[in-house]
Amino acid sequence: MKKNLRIVSVAAALLAVAPVAATAVSTVNAATTINAGAAINTNTNAKYDVDVTPSITAIAAVAKRGTMPAIPGSFTGSISASYNGKSYTANLKTDTENATIKDSINGAGAFPDKLTAGRPYLVTVKDVSFNFGSENAGKTITIGSANPNVAFTTTDKDAKPAPTVKVTLDEDGVAHLSNVQITKVYAVDPTDSRDVNFYDVTTGNIVTTGAVSLDADNQGQLNTASVAAAITSKYFAAQYANKNLSHDNVVGDSEAEVEADVKDALKAQNIEVNSVGYFKAPHTFTVNVKATSTINSKSATLPVTVTVPNVAEPTVPSVSKTVMHNAYFYDKDAKRVGTDKVTRYNTVTVAMNTTKLANGISYYEVIENGKATGKYINADNIDGTKRTLKHNAYVYKTSKKRANKVVLKKGTEVTTYGDSYKFKNGQHYYKIGANTEKTYVKVANF
Repeated sequence: MKKNLRIVSVAAALLAVAPVAATAVSTVNAATTINAGAAINTNTNAKYDVDVTPSITAIAAVAKRGTMPAIPGSFTGSISASYNGKSYTANLKTDTENATIKDSINGAGAFPDKLTAGRPYLVTVKDVSFNFGSENAGKTITIGSANPNVAFTTTDKDAKPAPTVKVTLDEDGVAHLSNVQITKVYAVDPTDSRDVNFYDVTTGNIVTTGAVSLDADNQGQLNTASVAAAITSKYFAAQYANKNLSHDNVVGDSEAEVEADVKDALKAQNIEVNSVGYFKAPHTFTVNVKATSTINSKSATLPVTVTVPNVAEPTVPSVSKTVMHNAYFYDKDAKRVGTDKVTRYNTVTVAMNTTKLANGISYYEVIENGKATGKYINADNIDGTKRTLKHNAYVYKTSKKRANKVVLKKGTEVTTYGDSYKFKNGQHYYKIGANTEKTYVKVANF
């Protein structure tokens, strides 16, 4: 049963070389044509060249409740296509009549204004094509999606929906698809305000963080399925329904779904997972488990810390250094952290090498108990900065007293530490000498 799908916009990326703005999309015989108009630079190492990700919003019909009027259902969406991280948008005419909506449970066609909350639907956008221009005629590209619920069908008469498809561009450089399918599209009830929470299986209490512990095998490996099983055996997500906790309309916290979350967490840490789910276990890592209600789209995320006791916790190589000038702590964005500081002539444990932060200045990261803290100290307060004297200079102890009889000659290279100090006479002095003695030289001499 063909139904009207009001598609707001279609993003056409696929612009690898000399990107230009996408042109408006024309609709002929209910076909969806995306004009890219640029050369294709195929990445042979990728699983697919073009990412096509639909975004669908389905609102369920709500019956009249007391004084609240009935609310008809509705259906809107967009299809985004990207290549090499670039995305471009072209507008479609509304009411294109190029999509079907079916109930995934009974296969019956569905009307947008009569969608049922919490019920899964299959949406099919028909006759989708991408126009790359005649300069790309005959090239073969692979189309896929970051959304696991999206599948594509080529125009081959025997083709079946697949998560990735290879398409050869025609003589005009156009890639033709029979359709794009999106499964597990749920209509949500906008009047339902029930939250989703995670609960501890044993106590039944709401939890906002979680922790599990697993031992690695004798090769130091864990399996993603084992990690997922440990998490799901300890925590679950639910909504209240009829004064009881219900998991019936919550998705995202099944073992298979949590295993996908585990793989995402490992990928973020550049930890490779083999084809059967085994990976070299770190001492600890965090998995973010997200659960969503199919009734009202409310969601919750539970960060679960996974600890592997029989894998040693790595330590960061460090060295103890003396701070020669009072030093505040900074974060990775070179912004001051609190008011704590390391006072001069005290030692601090830091990383072996300096790091340039966002402001272009070099800092040492502070190390505590073998771990990087994310706190940084300006390296100038430790190593100092070499400066060349423009004038002969005395070394002072106070604004009135010299520290010694030494005269530093013009052209001499001197190491100064941290910012200058303002003495009682109103003049600024740099601390010199890697010692605890009061030895200062006027800034004006540099």
